[in-house]
Amino acid sequence: MQMKGLVRVFAALMVIFSLYQLSFTWFVGSHEKKMKEKAEKQVKAVMPTAAAKYPGNKELQALYQDSLDAAVQTRYQRLLDSTSQQKITWWGFNYKDAKDQEAKLGLDLQGGMNVTLEVGMADFLRSKASYTADKNFNEALNKAVAQKATTGLDLIDLFVQQYKAIAPNNKLAPIFIANSNKMLNLESSDAAVVAYLRNESDVAFENTFKILQTRIDRFGVASPTINPDKVKKIITVELAGVTDKERVRRYLQSSANLQFFEVYNISELGQSFQTGEQLLASVLNSAAGDSATRAQADSAMLKDTTAAGMAKRFPITSVMQVIQPQQDPSGKVVYPGPIAYVQTKDTGMLGERLRHPAFLSQFPTTIKFVYGYAGGENEKNNGVLALYALKTVDGSRAKLEGEHVSDARQDYDERGKVAIKMEMDKVGTGIWARMTEQNVGKAIAVVLDDFVQTAPTVNTPIPNGSSEITGGYEIKEAQDIAEMLKSGKLPAPAKIVAEQVVGATLGQDAVNGGSLAFLISFGVIFVFMLLYYNNSGWIANVSLILNLLFTIAILTAMGATFTAAGIAGLVLTIGMAVDTNVIIFERIKDELSWGRSYQTAVTNGYRRSLSPVLDAHVTTFMTAAILYYFGLGPVRGFAYVQMWGIVLNLFCGILISRTITDWFTTKQQHLEYFTTIGRKVFQHAKYKFIEFRKTAYAISIVVASLGIGALIYGFDYGVEFKGGRSYTIHFDQKVDNDEVREELQKVFGEYPIVKTLGGNNQLNITTAYKIEEVGANVDSTVERTLFTGLAKFLPKDASFESFEQTYKVGSQTVLPTISEDLKRGAILATVFSLLIIMGYIFIRFRDWRYSLGTIVALMHDVLVTLAVFSFLRHIVPFSLEIDQHFIAAILTVIGFSMNDTIIVFDRIRENSQNMHASDNGTIINKSINDTLSRTIMTSLTVFLTILILFIVGGEVTRGFAFAMLIGVITGTYSSIFVAAPILVDFAKGRPLGKTDAPVKAKPAAK
Repeated sequence: MQMKGLVRVFAALMVIFSLYQLSFTWFVGSHEKKMKEKAEKQVKAVMPTAAAKYPGNKELQALYQDSLDAAVQTRYQRLLDSTSQQKITWWGFNYKDAKDQEAKLGLDLQGGMNVTLEVGMADFLRSKASYTADKNFNEALNKAVAQKATTGLDLIDLFVQQYKAIAPNNKLAPIFIANSNKMLNLESSDAAVVAYLRNESDVAFENTFKILQTRIDRFGVASPTINPDKVKKIITVELAGVTDKERVRRYLQSSANLQFFEVYNISELGQSFQTGEQLLASVLNSAAGDSATRAQADSAMLKDTTAAGMAKRFPITSVMQVIQPQQDPSGKVVYPGPIAYVQTKDTGMLGERLRHPAFLSQFPTTIKFVYGYAGGENEKNNGVLALYALKTVDGSRAKLEGEHVSDARQDYDERGKVAIKMEMDKVGTGIWARMTEQNVGKAIAVVLDDFVQTAPTVNTPIPNGSSEITGGYEIKEAQDIAEMLKSGKLPAPAKIVAEQVVGATLGQDAVNGGSLAFLISFGVIFVFMLLYYNNSGWIANVSLILNLLFTIAILTAMGATFTAAGIAGLVLTIGMAVDTNVIIFERIKDELSWGRSYQTAVTNGYRRSLSPVLDAHVTTFMTAAILYYFGLGPVRGFAYVQMWGIVLNLFCGILISRTITDWFTTKQQHLEYFTTIGRKVFQHAKYKFIEFRKTAYAISIVVASLGIGALIYGFDYGVEFKGGRSYTIHFDQKVDNDEVREELQKVFGEYPIVKTLGGNNQLNITTAYKIEEVGANVDSTVERTLFTGLAKFLPKDASFESFEQTYKVGSQTVLPTISEDLKRGAILATVFSLLIIMGYIFIRFRDWRYSLGTIVALMHDVLVTLAVFSFLRHIVPFSLEIDQHFIAAILTVIGFSMNDTIIVFDRIRENSQNMHASDNGTIINKSINDTLSRTIMTSLTVFLTILILFIVGGEVTRGFAFAMLIGVITGTYSSIFVAAPILVDFAKGRPLGKTDAPVKAKPAAK
């Protein structure tokens, strides 16, 4: 009685807590609705409607309506900002605090951006080695980086292996000792160096994460999600509602490495340029390395006076314009900061030539060539950059580093242009004073992330540590840079290796589809339980309602974001919640059918169902946990929801369900568990399953062959597993896939993958164009190329901006490096799930035959699903891609198949203790027939929920739902026709459970 009292109290507290937590969403929604209506009224009062302003002109009305919508949105946001401290709840929470407590929608439900950043451990190792020029070090590191891209192993271990292979007699300590803060010495062993590097890499990762977190918190996005993974050295960032993706890319990837360099002028470098260019021209144009051939090439080149010939003679100065010195009013010669101008399109070629050893051999070892803005009113968009020659301390560092900047803010210079004002600490102030004093009349370059922002000429020394950066910034851009400087330089640079952008339209479709699937599933299962289990179905329905209420409330309280995959997890939670009650109710029905009293039947039903229910939940929880560990982004969200659903389902499905049942019993009211349908279906089944096992074996062999054949025939891999960029494009009219593919081939130089998504006016386009290239503008370049290729299918007046905002409703980018990690993670997740389940079954049943039967059945289910996704991918009218959602489906199928198998196995073990005189085949046949109703009912309820998700859930979860449908069907089949028969044909003379009686080896006769 004490236990029941605790359950009631805890359940009541959970209900109160859930209603309290979810009330924030209602209060926030109500407040935002009022502000939206107020904003519309205010705009309507000052701006006429589109129909009133442009009567009869639909085109102008549409354009003007966009302006009205923008005005409403601006006013709406201002109203929300102005009411952030207004009390909106009954117990005194203001809007801002209540907003933090509401249920949050993920980017796939409201639009936004999800990026995965890989923290650069290669740059970290270079910095720890003081950017050494040691040939062995750099060769080993380059090989390690290439090896990591294909293996996913730890970069530090790979580097050490490669270094030992290249220089087996060299120690690691001398490389890292200079920058180790005396933590290493010449006597340090290699193991000590590795331990030091590993510890320092963890510190660098943590610091990079903290700096990125600081930047993101200042980004202005409500409730961003940031998840670090120290083992994989990746950071996942989700910014729901963000629209400026270029700003996000720049903001997250910038290392904020601010440096102040002295510069060389052209007079100091003139002779070096001349000699170096002659050597470079000779090397580039010689056909062979011997002096005679080189002399012939030089002679021929000198005689060639054509433009091509001059370009060969002057490989450097032919692609840049040297900036000549000027005279000031006093007649003094003044040298500008940059030494030359170069066309943006030529920077790649010029950079290679400037780095050529033949050219660099004529310059000081401390020189460093970098680019910067060329100046002018439109300095960032005029297609010209300035080339600077910096004076470094050791080839990379400056006399004054940005670490000495104590404060930075966006401001304006004396001409009223946007600038960034900075203040330095005491050390920086001293260095800055000496630098400016020594360079009066000369330029000092202010460099951010190896790009010169400005290079002003020093007029007088600056003793107070104040300085500024100018460079034609927009206000928001200057604010971003100032914030990055304040938050600090990234200890290990971060690079975006995977990216997903979801437009608001696609997000709304996902909301509508997921919500509809959730509601229909709930309603169907609610009615179904009443029809099949009479008034005891109300117990299952109350348990289901509480399970969903508790799950949503706890996830909201923990700050989780609800995604389309999360909704799929909730739909599956419905199936699992019902599944628990089905197992219990079917056992009670069995007990009643055997003549037990009502109270005894209920007691035995709950007690004897506990074992299979716990087994099913434990195995499903383990597969979800493995999926959470190896998954990424939305798939981790799915696993997270599923794990909480499993835990709460045990509480609701067993404890609360039993408490309600006992309450009825104390009131002398017995619940009914039978209906007319329930009495007729599978109640006296005596099917001979074991006798058909050879036929089942033959079918399984065919299935296994098809599954293996699928590995040869191939699959459609999603962009996550093959790398590339994927775009979802919505057109105004239907388009032909082949025609789109042909047009895009003209601009990409290769054929993209084009698939219909939902309807013929919405396509998914996947391409590997420029996926190997890195740089700040690669993504925008690819998107502009895509726009060019699709221009034929868009309205004639469509601009790139309108294409981005209206027609491109979603995108995803995955670099090949992270795609290899995802594939490896998917394989490991599947293998670990099978091994853990096999071990768990062996521990539970203490019989290797049960483990073997389980694994064979699960492998059967996986192979069937693989065969379907391979051979039907060009037949079905929807996408069958192998991606993370598919892996989530496979692992979930494994869990559900385990559920069915355990129910059968548990009854086999129970019957074997009572049927001493029967052979194994008879025991197994009876056990399968005894549990047939439960097997069919559990599979049917899950199948119905998944079918509803497949039909109305939308494109986001359709492939996942289809894989689940196949898995539920084949899982039911394998638990009956594959797993159980193996117990007959292996170790035939061994009993199926604990018994002292001899067991007949042969199966039941037909």
